Amino acid sequence: MPKSTERTSDLRPLPALAAVVVGVVVWLLPQPAAVSDQGWLMLAMFIGTIAAIIGKAMPIGAISIIAISMVAASGVTSDNPGRAIADALGSFTSPLIWLIAIAIMISRGLIKTGLGARIGYYFISIFGKRTLGIGYALALSELTIAPVTPSNTARGGGIIHPIMLSIAHSFGSTPENNNTGKIGKYLALVNYHANPITSAMFITATAPNPLTVKLIADATGAAITLSWTTWALAMLLPGLVAIALMPLVLYVLYPPEIKKTDDATIFARQKLADLGRVTRDEKIMLGVFMTLLLLWADVPMWLFGEGFQLNPTTTAFIGLSILLLTGVLTWQDVLSEKSAWDTLLWFGALVMMASQLNQLGVIDWFSFTIQGLITQTGIGWAGASAVLVLVFLYSHYFFASTTAHITAMMGAFLTVGLAMGAPAMPFVLMMAAASSIMMTLTHYATGTSPVIFGSRYVDLGEWWRAGFIMSVVNLTVWVVVGGLWWKLLGYW
Repeated sequence: MPKSTERTSDLRPLPALAAVVVGVVVWLLPQPAAVSDQGWLMLAMFIGTIAAIIGKAMPIGAISIIAISMVAASGVTSDNPGRAIADALGSFTSPLIWLIAIAIMISRGLIKTGLGARIGYYFISIFGKRTLGIGYALALSELTIAPVTPSNTARGGGIIHPIMLSIAHSFGSTPENNNTGKIGKYLALVNYHANPITSAMFITATAPNPLTVKLIADATGAAITLSWTTWALAMLLPGLVAIALMPLVLYVLYPPEIKKTDDATIFARQKLADLGRVTRDEKIMLGVFMTLLLLWADVPMWLFGEGFQLNPTTTAFIGLSILLLTGVLTWQDVLSEKSAWDTLLWFGALVMMASQLNQLGVIDWFSFTIQGLITQTGIGWAGASAVLVLVFLYSHYFFASTTAHITAMMGAFLTVGLAMGAPAMPFVLMMAAASSIMMTLTHYATGTSPVIFGSRYVDLGEWWRAGFIMSVVNLTVWVVVGGLWWKLLGYW
């Protein structure tokens, strides 16, 4: 029989058509006098691209290829074809983009060596005598590996989630047994809600954070360029408080039927025994882990002077080089880390489009328009800042991509808040935190959510209810604890 000639495609026609229509409609709308023809065309292409990402017309990497093609072919940045393609590819020289891509490759070592699982079971062997203790063990495991796992999906869904499932299954708590309330529902919620908190705590804890750093630098004229250390220090105390509260809040909201879990510590110790002694590769991975943290925190510079300071991206390249030289990772492992190469591509495309919107004056026009509307209310900078943060955070109900959301809204919102007189450092830090807090809201908020929601321990209503409550808790922690902490640090 002849083989089928049927072809499959990533293209989803209806969402793709909708994205094209959205872009064309924007382009045909009356053009503001303050925006150039090039700026208006770039805005139309940008909004169409965001619509395609939201509608999942194609994988985000494929959409990014098309976006780069449109920018280069349209000549929207330059009439010179060589200059146009150089502009379209310009963001791929950004160290921040490479930092995330290389760090994702490094994090593959946590999974390959088994070090991530060992850390998780180790915490459970210590804290696992009660269900609440298991919750804290999962949260601490997530926090421990967060600095070197920029893929929050790999961290929460690929490393912590299998550990959570194994614990729930050991107690016979499964959706198939209709007894998720026994222990599994609570652990699944803790598994998920640790993810947004840890994502907010380090630049390298989720892929969109460097984009946030770039947008903050653009909005402040490079007056504020957050380093890895500055971000980590600023988010340290509110993050730790949020991590401490989260398992307890969820314990009150969805109390598990099983409260004492002595068997969990026995189970975890058995898992550790099955893993055997710490292997050579795990030791090297742990050494690279610690080296990255020390170099990202600029400890050598503090001890020996500025001559020992390294760019964070250089540090990431060094870490990956060590793993390749020692054989902990092979080049095939690096090539197989599709999420890293995918992130490099779509990140570069979206940063490019956002940068061009800024250079063409579109962000200034949009920010001025929003500022005018807020000024008319007479609420002042404090009220304006609150409105901007809340609108930015809760508009994530309409986004299935944190990157698309941040790219579409953060630059303008930062500009408006600063123009209204908000204290610069606290405001940009609050917006940065909100870009991760918003992941709590829905079952499609970030890549981790469908993984954990798909395990069917939590129904849709419970997920959304817990998400909203945790967003309020986290937001309150960052406003109150974060505000006081940043005051102590002299940021305002």
